[in-house]
Amino acid sequence: MLLKRAGTRPSQPGPSDWFTGEVRLEPLSSPPEPSRIGVASVSFQPGARTAWHTHPLGQTLIVTEGIGWTQCEGEARVEIRAGDVIWCPPGHKHWHGATATTAMTHIAIQESLDGSPVTWMEHVTDAQYLGIEASAEG
Repeated sequence: MLLKRAGTRPSQPGPSDWFTGEVRLEPLSSPPEPSRIGVASVSFQPGARTAWHTHPLGQTLIVTEGIGWTQCEGEARVEIRAGDVIWCPPGHKHWHGATATTAMTHIAIQESLDGSPVTWMEHVTDAQYLGIEASAEG
């Protein structure tokens, strides 16, 4: 058994290639092979969000604090709140983050396929983020 005590897992800023705005990533679990599961707590300040991305084996999000938004390509933006659990199927292009005025934290759980849990794509535009455009262009 491996125990990682609270406060011993350093957080890091979300890379600007993958996120817009102020985001903090705290790794929670990334057990050695043969496990393929990774878990992280991700905190978004108001206006912060991921870029568009997909997960080869899907992703579960558990909102732990605040209010945020998520959107799958071609669908309407949806509000998410503390206590909500979201499943994004494999290969679905999506984004998630805080609302424009409220911070949001979620736990992200995803599996790796061939060593990769995610494929990052273009940044979400301000118009997409604010719900003016329904989906990604291109």
